[in-house]
Amino acid sequence: MSTIATIPSQHAPDDGAFTRTPPQNLEAEQAVLGALLLSGGPSTASQRYFTETLETGLVAEDYYRPAHGTIHRAICALHKAGEPVDAVTVADELTRRGELARVGGTGYLLTCAQSVPTPANGPHYAQIVRAKAYRRGVIESAQRILQYAYSEEGDEGEVRELVEQQLTEIIAGTPGLHEAPPTVKDLYLPFVEELEAIQEGRRMGLTYGFTDVDAVTSGMHPGNVTVIAAQSGVGKSTLALNAAVAAAKTGARVMFSSLEMSSTELMQKIVAAEGKIALHHLTHQGGLSPEGWETVHRLGQELFRTLPLRVYRPEGASLADIAASARACARADGLQLLVVDYLQLVEVEQRLTMTREQAVASVSRGLKNLAVELDCHVIALSQLNDDGYMRESRAIKNDASVVIKVERPDMEEPESPRAGEVDLGIEKNRFGPLATITVAGQLHYSRFVDMATV
Repeated sequence: MSTIATIPSQHAPDDGAFTRTPPQNLEAEQAVLGALLLSGGPSTASQRYFTETLETGLVAEDYYRPAHGTIHRAICALHKAGEPVDAVTVADELTRRGELARVGGTGYLLTCAQSVPTPANGPHYAQIVRAKAYRRGVIESAQRILQYAYSEEGDEGEVRELVEQQLTEIIAGTPGLHEAPPTVKDLYLPFVEELEAIQEGRRMGLTYGFTDVDAVTSGMHPGNVTVIAAQSGVGKSTLALNAAVAAAKTGARVMFSSLEMSSTELMQKIVAAEGKIALHHLTHQGGLSPEGWETVHRLGQELFRTLPLRVYRPEGASLADIAASARACARADGLQLLVVDYLQLVEVEQRLTMTREQAVASVSRGLKNLAVELDCHVIALSQLNDDGYMRESRAIKNDASVVIKVERPDMEEPESPRAGEVDLGIEKNRFGPLATITVAGQLHYSRFVDMATV
């Protein structure tokens, strides 16, 4: 846990305060390992607890019992290799390392797994273990200071330097300690570099896939949220999927999380849009012609083989599930864009006193925090009610940097002279002016395109 050196006991001063058993909690250590063993499977619904436990910053050196640190290292090695983590796989890994007997055998791994009531408590147990490790680090540092003071080695300046070094390490190792934020002096040169890139056209956010939308918003920027709002059936999911594919085509790592459509439905929409194949030809028996099959095969080689787009269809619909998968993407090969379809379907742990508006506000705030944490852009889709207003709109708009309202004039008036046109009303824009941009809706191909390309 700490970089503080351990002091040999024969050099420690004869003081009862330093001969007592160091702070530790073996039950919490067992419980942490048990939580990791129970939640580390390849597709378990509780896998997010595995991620959240490791994200506390817990490392093998934080355990008081060496065997527990050995087990933790084996767990992390399996996780890094993309292998499932459970008592059997960890026992096999420890056997391969020649360490299974040293930690107590397979039986001890099962004991750890049985010691935890639920893996959901894993992060809490991990914080207990980290706190005890920190206290041991403080004691070790104090021992080092006392040893040096008792030895009478060095002059006053050297003693002061040692004390300052040890105290600095104690403070730096404090769990949850934040560094002081940078001064404007520190920010100035990076700001000028970014400003030059913007003015010279070298700094642009991820593309939405529409020329005028990119021009007005400067694209999608990391740490920010775009809300795409529309009534049911207008095509907000199609618009978001078009944007996701357009960004991925530039090399951006994208994750599309759909709470409505299956993976097959999403693939059908992408193939229809990219291959210009009528969507109903892909969804009905015998609808695909030989030429259509050739297009599907071509897309497999030219597009899907290299497109950095991940499709996530969660088993549940919780914000924690989506966040855990987004973090996994970020760890795997990076994440620049996360799309969530759609906000009102995402679930949070709702208290009895929490209103529906507060629950959706919690989801909105959670996605904003996730965008900042992962330094990615988030597109969150939102349902409009029958009056054209966004449900729970206040909180959603507060967290968004850009709000795009999608409207189709021909929805209410099929014979409208503007049939096939779609208005993208930019109702909030922290990066530029408000505007209404008209694009063409080609929903038989499951896509929207710039008017100039029609």
